[in-house]
Order: sequence, then structure tokens, then C-alpha cells
Amino acid sequence: MSRLPYLRAGSGPVLVLVHGYLGGAAQWVDEIETFQKDFDVIAPSLPGFGEAAHLPACGTIHEMAVAVLELLDELEVTDYILLGHSMGGQIAQEMSALRPGMVNKLILYGTGPVGLMPDRFEPITVSKERLQRDGVAKTIERIAATWFKDGENAAGYAKLVEIGSLTNPEAALLGLDAMAGWDGREAMSTLTMPTLVIWGDSDRSYRWPQVESLWQGIPSVDLCVVPKASHAVHLEKPKLFHSIIGDFLDGSYDGKS
Repeated sequence: MSRLPYLRAGSGPVLVLVHGYLGGAAQWVDEIETFQKDFDVIAPSLPGFGEAAHLPACGTIHEMAVAVLELLDELEVTDYILLGHSMGGQIAQEMSALRPGMVNKLILYGTGPVGLMPDRFEPITVSKERLQRDGVAKTIERIAATWFKDGENAAGYAKLVEIGSLTNPEAALLGLDAMAGWDGREAMSTLTMPTLVIWGDSDRSYRWPQVESLWQGIPSVDLCVVPKASHAVHLEKPKLFHSIIGDFLDGSYDGKS
């Protein structure tokens, strides 16, 4: 596979940001700007998504994890802090299980240990049927509205719709299959690196039982529940999101950036 396109800025310890379903590297521009003064921030676009829409899509979470690991190998990154959002959180768990010695700290944000996502706002089978009927553009408009407490009126909604509309139709379909077929529960006990779980209390994709499983199943874990936020906390409450992550990393951020 060709090298994944990515955004990169800053210097210092490497911080890798992995986006979720119908996402792309561009969703992390505020995080890159915030953390580049202390970290070497790398944000890839997954195969078939965002700026990587031209690349062949992956059919499993494992394949996506390997694609990101291959990029890091090409960039000669040997250790890093890893943050994964939503489907990207599943990928981050898979990456950490494959190469645990490379991950210094792990941040699992708006995600869970089971890709089938029980009690999701709609079953994955329904999302797949509607995607095939409506196409990618209408699907991201509809699904992105569930990622915000304020729905289509949220400040970050248009940004995510723009990024999501770039997704290759095959990647959109295969991404749903990849999530439905992934189960990371057996590997949770092997994730011994310091871990932070972040969850918006109104998240309609990953409900509390999924988050609680991460909290109870990972050996060295802290949990942060963000009030009055849904699935896109980094866009709904960016200052608070940055402060939470900064505190976990080194305690030097005060949320004013």
C-alpha cells in the first residue's frame, strides 16, 4: 500500500492522532496547533478516508492498524503517544496490542472494546443499508448530526460533513463491516501502558457499558467523562478537551490555548 497522507507539525515526543469512521486527518487541525509546541504531532488519513480517499480501502480494523504502523515505520518513529477516536480508538487498541512496547501512553476517546457497538443510535446493518441507498454525502450529513449534542446546529458539524464527504464509497461500506467484525476485549488486559479514556456523557455511538468495559478491563487507566457533550468532544468543547489531554500527558495545559 502507498504511504498514507498525513499532517505533521511540531517537535518533541511523537503524538499520533487516529481519526474515526468518515473522518480524516483534517479533523485534528486544532489539536495539531495546540500540541505542536511540545510534541511532534502526526495525524494520518486512513485508507479510503479524507486525503487518502484514493487508496484501496481496508476490510478489517487489523488492516487499518497495520497501515498506520507501516506509515510510522517509514517515518522511523519508534515510540509514541497514541490517541484514537471512535473507530480510530479500535485501531489504536489494535496497534497497541500488536506493538505494546512502542506506545508510551494511550488515549481512547469516544470508543469501546467492541466494534459492533451495542445500543448505538442505529444498528450497523441499518447504517449500511442507508449508506448503499443514500450515498456517502447524505450519510455523513445524517450521521454527523448524531455526534453533537446540538446536532446540525453545532459549530463543528459543517467541518465534519466536509471531511466525511471525501470518503471513498467502498471505504465507507468496508469501514462498517470492519467495525462490526472487531472485538478487542481479550486484548484489553495486555494494554499495560498508562491509558486515558475520554467519553462525552451524551455519546449516542458508544454507550456507557462500552466505556465502563475499557475502564474496568485495562490495567492502568484513568477515566474522564465530559458533561454536556456527545461523540465529538474535541469540537464541542475544544478547550476542555485539550486541557484533559494536556493534563494526562504532562500537566502543563490550562485549557486557554
